[in-house]
Amino acid sequence: DVQLQASGGGLVQAGKSLRLSCAASGLTFDDYAIGWFRQAPGMGREAVSCIAPTDGTTYYADSVKGRFTISSDNAKNTVYLQMNSLKPEDTAVYYCAATIGFSDSPSDYDYWGQGTLVTVSS
Repeated sequence: DVQLQASGGGLVQAGKSLRLSCAASGLTFDDYAIGWFRQAPGMGREAVSCIAPTDGTTYYADSVKGRFTISSDNAKNTVYLQMNSLKPEDTAVYYCAATIGFSDSPSDYDYWGQGTLVTVSS
């Protein structure tokens, strides 16, 4: 079975940093793009950042460019999201997901992790 385990969320003050991890198992890591998505209360799920581990192709939402960095450790089948200069509007449940190919659309992703809560206080 494909499993995605997201971790690293927590409560931080604005301006601080967090690093999220997404550990994947049950799939051929190089065949999948891994995306980070977030959903704030009462809002839809939006793409934050995605990476194709094979060639390092990345995508960032405009709202996080320059603050967030996505990376992958192919030996560990793990994707990281380094989040710096966090803002209260970054508060959301963050999910990682996997898809064949590369996409920033949540509907294209086949496998989802359980989500990790990020809360940024002002």
